[in-house]
Amino acid sequence: MDKKLKELEKQYNEVPIPKELDFVVEKALKQGTKKRKNRAPQWLLGSAAAAILFTASLNASPAMAQKLSEIPVVGSIVKVLTWTEYEVKEDTYDANIKVPSIENLENKDLANTLNEKYRSEGKALYDAFVSDVEYVKGQGGGHVGIDSGYEIKTDNDQILSIARYTVNTVGSSSTTMHYDTIDKQNEILITLPMLFKDDSYIKSISENIIEQMREQAASDPDKKYWVIGGGLPDEEVIDGFTAIKADQQFYISDKGKLVISFDKYEVAAGYMGIVEFEIPTDVLKNDLVSSEYIH
Repeated sequence: MDKKLKELEKQYNEVPIPKELDFVVEKALKQGTKKRKNRAPQWLLGSAAAAILFTASLNASPAMAQKLSEIPVVGSIVKVLTWTEYEVKEDTYDANIKVPSIENLENKDLANTLNEKYRSEGKALYDAFVSDVEYVKGQGGGHVGIDSGYEIKTDNDQILSIARYTVNTVGSSSTTMHYDTIDKQNEILITLPMLFKDDSYIKSISENIIEQMREQAASDPDKKYWVIGGGLPDEEVIDGFTAIKADQQFYISDKGKLVISFDKYEVAAGYMGIVEFEIPTDVLKNDLVSSEYIH
């Protein structure tokens, strides 16, 4: 292992584990402004000399940073860029993990906590991938793949919504999506419960989603949801969808609409992948704290 690779490994292992986000939100609001066991990574997965490509910490090499020509610039101040990228290609084992970083937020507690979370997630995904590869190799071989990255769902003067996706392939595939929505003007993290007066929003949103599921299934035979009347035979709807979680994944669209997101298999047949529902604001108007974000 050459000197550069040792430096990269050192940077990787020094990625901090994030703290919970709650204290950041609480602090910002008061101010009124501003699954697997981790294992040490193995940098060569086998004697076949796997091709491992790294875009290292942006601060480590100005030349590396200059090459990131596809960095999405968010707004005129806040921006999101790729902090680290892990790419592994070896026979039937593939990994591509892009870790985002939020820059230029004056609320450093919020920026640091989110960035630490993203780095820790990327580290955990890579560790899990290495562990899966070792296990599959021990069983005689097979396919292991992971594709993780991010996209900007909303970027306007007020709202920044970042979606982080993970497609994991070990035997069958699973797809998950996680969102962070930031008020760029007040520099706080927006959570779903804080948008509403009380928890009655759970019932309002859930009933509307079930209605949308049934309407979609009635007009499109390819839509299959885990609800009675959702396009599947009633006897196949076991433990079907009844209500969103209080902290259900969501983002706020560019038009100020609430969009609720579900992972693959969560509320629909697997072939439908990630599914989203835009909730009409009229459904929410009696539950909202204000129309500041949702309108």
